[in-house]
Amino acid sequence: MNRKIKVSAVSYLNTKPLLYGIERHSIINDIDLQLEYPALIAQHLREDTVDIGLVPVAAIPSIPNARIVSDYGIAADGKVASVCIYSRVPIEEIDSIYLDYQSRTSVRLAQVLLKHYWKIAVPIIQAPENYIELIKGKTAGVIIGDRALQQNSHFEYVYDLAEYWKTFTGLPFVFAAWVANKDLPEDFISKFNEANKNGLAHIDEVVAENRIDYYDLQVYYRENIQYDLNEENRKGLELFLEYLKDPTIV
Repeated sequence: MNRKIKVSAVSYLNTKPLLYGIERHSIINDIDLQLEYPALIAQHLREDTVDIGLVPVAAIPSIPNARIVSDYGIAADGKVASVCIYSRVPIEEIDSIYLDYQSRTSVRLAQVLLKHYWKIAVPIIQAPENYIELIKGKTAGVIIGDRALQQNSHFEYVYDLAEYWKTFTGLPFVFAAWVANKDLPEDFISKFNEANKNGLAHIDEVVAENRIDYYDLQVYYRENIQYDLNEENRKGLELFLEYLKDPTIV
């Protein structure tokens, strides 16, 4: 390509190791890196205004010519800690649930588990901005990302969705992957993978740059999240995409 490759990602805690590697690798000179909301990344890939993005996997079927182009992403083989249903009562007692539609993948994962694992049907409420305050009584809610890490000790019942997916399917869950909407040069993909890998070799530095007091980032980066899209992770992704073909999972 005779121009810089446009790369889009989010700047959440879970992506910091990948961004650390990219920003400190020579590939930064070959790309135009922009940080934005997950839903916008998928939209821009659909509109062909970016070339590669770290995309929530539920968006992959909606992107023309989508293909996963990197060996790295955001996955979990068990507890992820930052994508959970929070409730004041056991899950079998909830009578409604807030789902934050800014995160399609987490919403759909919750719907798959509610239907096929817990086998309960509860009304879904689109979450307003302040919905965490509204999780009370028998109303539960899905909270994701940095906000979820802050809530893990604030609710009587916390259902980690990646952990329950593992119990349900025996497979890891992939939350996001580097997706392109066109063929990219092989040498670029090689360097891009190298940059991601280099970031994962500097977890201590990433933790030092992102100090928080509500969760141990060493545990988060080294135990909760898997960044390597290995064969088992890809099997989990393929199974999830099969579940998304169910028209009731919207």
